[in-house]
Amino acid sequence: MNRKVVYGLGAVGIAAVAVFLLQSKDQPGPQGHSMTPPDTSSIAQGDPIMTVALPATLSSDAQIGKRGFDAKCAQCHGENAAGQNGVAPPLIHKIYEPNHHSDMAFILAAKNGVRSHHWKFGNMPPVKGLTDADVKYIARYVRELQKENGIF
Repeated sequence: MNRKVVYGLGAVGIAAVAVFLLQSKDQPGPQGHSMTPPDTSSIAQGDPIMTVALPATLSSDAQIGKRGFDAKCAQCHGENAAGQNGVAPPLIHKIYEPNHHSDMAFILAAKNGVRSHHWKFGNMPPVKGLTDADVKYIARYVRELQKENGIF
């Protein structure tokens, strides 16, 4: 092979690497809140995953939702939706903000269960004995907790 061709290909390769590195440097990093679940390895099994600040008051719909949550959801998702390590994730987490998990996602999760996809706690089974209206109230309660905790 001709030396000029080899040098030419080498120069093109070096230029391509330089362009790639310069473009990579200008790319913005991740912005805002993380959708990555936190490392829970230092939390004891069954302990709350998040510290949840409670609002001074709940709306009347959220009060109804709290009763439903306490009866049907808290045994897995923990008191005030703080999660339980190794059992179920906290719903007071950026992953469950309204733009990522709508209220309809809560209804479908309660009705059909959920295949594990964000956390490694296993699949969520369907929750028996809840109507769509019940879950809407529960979602209102969770949203008010999320808002108090700066999730949205």
